[in-house]
Amino acid sequence: MCRQIKENLANVRRNIQAACETAGRNPETVTLIAVSKTKPLKFLLEAYEAGVRDFGENKVQEIVEKAPAMPPDASFHMIGHLQRNKVKQVLPYVVMIHSVDSVRLAEEIQKEAEKLGRTVDILLEVNVAKEESKFGFFPEDTEAAVMEIARFSNLRIQGLMTIAPFVENPEENRSVFQKLYQLSVDIKKKNIDNVSMSVLSMGMTGDYPVAVQEGADMIRVGTGIFGAR
Repeated sequence: MCRQIKENLANVRRNIQAACETAGRNPETVTLIAVSKTKPLKFLLEAYEAGVRDFGENKVQEIVEKAPAMPPDASFHMIGHLQRNKVKQVLPYVVMIHSVDSVRLAEEIQKEAEKLGRTVDILLEVNVAKEESKFGFFPEDTEAAVMEIARFSNLRIQGLMTIAPFVENPEENRSVFQKLYQLSVDIKKKNIDNVSMSVLSMGMTGDYPVAVQEGADMIRVGTGIFGAR
């Protein structure tokens, strides 16, 4: 398996490089998050050996189990739907929460962050395609949510995240990524205190080259690195 993960990673990095060349971007501006949900620790360690430092998990339990077992410079990102009653458990282990999808969740993160005496980097999840099965703010409601959440002193809004629809042709998601990028530009222009809009987390195994071309700063790749679940 070790060689396979290494080869897969090399392939993903080549694709990032090519997408950046197309868009006139520096590949170093794109952070690859290895989505390690359901994967055993040994796979994460293999990816780490191959240079990966950022890992994404959907479930709090997996972060709580895996994070302490990884080298200290491995960073974990919460990328799945986060229930308010799990915030306390996950906060000590994550560098960023990508999936803040309600003001109430932000309030809970603020409360627990205050207790820990730390500032938590967050992204607001935007349901760009307005899919019923997905969480997140609708694009037209996002700015108001940003204004409200920006008042929480222990949270730092670093940008936006979206989970694009599952499509056969990645080109179909280009408009989704373009809309998220434009939304972040519009919000950035407002110069809201405590909001940087410096991170766009978008693009997964099936469509990350398109996401990179459209301005993704973080891409979340699971199957493309670890193989099918």
